[in-house]
Amino acid sequence: MALPMRRTLVALHRAACNSVMHASGTLDARSPAPLFQPVRTKKRFFIPPAVGMKGKKENNPEAKARAAGIVFTQEIMERPINISCTAGILDPYIPPEGDARHTSLSKEGLKQRTEQIKQSAASQLAIRKIKEHDSTFTTKNFAERAQEIFIEAHNALTRFNKDKLHSLVTERCYPEMTRGNRYKTICWRFIESLEPPRVVHARCPDMVAKGNLYGQVTVRMHSRQTLAIYDRFGRLMMGSEEQPKDVLEYLVIERHLTNPYGQWRLHGKIVPSWAPAKDPVIKTVMIPGPELKPWQEFDDLNYEVPKPAAVQWYK
Repeated sequence: MALPMRRTLVALHRAACNSVMHASGTLDARSPAPLFQPVRTKKRFFIPPAVGMKGKKENNPEAKARAAGIVFTQEIMERPINISCTAGILDPYIPPEGDARHTSLSKEGLKQRTEQIKQSAASQLAIRKIKEHDSTFTTKNFAERAQEIFIEAHNALTRFNKDKLHSLVTERCYPEMTRGNRYKTICWRFIESLEPPRVVHARCPDMVAKGNLYGQVTVRMHSRQTLAIYDRFGRLMMGSEEQPKDVLEYLVIERHLTNPYGQWRLHGKIVPSWAPAKDPVIKTVMIPGPELKPWQEFDDLNYEVPKPAAVQWYK
């Protein structure tokens, strides 16, 4: 009885081992990838709005986006600054009305002279600070040097010498001088000085830190110049190369005093409120006409430009 029972158990053990071996063989065999993907288990990056919420503001959009799995990066409002020059003209000089017209012996000239004496007290303190960092600074020689910087900067602008212009003007003045001049031709010429340039205003502001000082000196310059600007087609837009004009300008020259390698550069101009308006710019417009062949000339066709029809305007 025991012998047949033992034979039965051995047979069952062999059958179980064979079935396990066949199962492992089937598992090792690589089956092809399924033709479908589980969609419901994926994280949804968009949650449709609820019914009736169209046109209404969400109370907390960040919490809703966080629940949908969207992570917002923190936006840091940073703006780079340049400490080699200031961002503007601090405590600008206010030119007296009618400057270069009234003599010092007239009533208006005496009023202008008294105002200059009042403003000169703060300028003298600023000049003392400037002399502490620049021992060679004098108001007489500086006015002539400022005029030379002005002439060299405008000559570099007409020749489009960017490297030279960067060494003569500050980073704040450079875009103001070069904006809109890409396709234009500038013809500028300095003829003579009607009056010797002189220093009329000086300030010594600080920025970022108390000891970071900048020197700003305003120079009055009355000269005769010529200016002509041509567009990309060679047509005159403004000015004239033959007709000189008398120009009264107030130049602001700046230097980073705490920088031992700093230089005096053109920083900007002060335009008084009573200054006359500039001449209008003559723009080139396209007039509709016939399409010409490569061998044809417009003058040979004797084409008459149609005049615009009269339009009745009603108030």
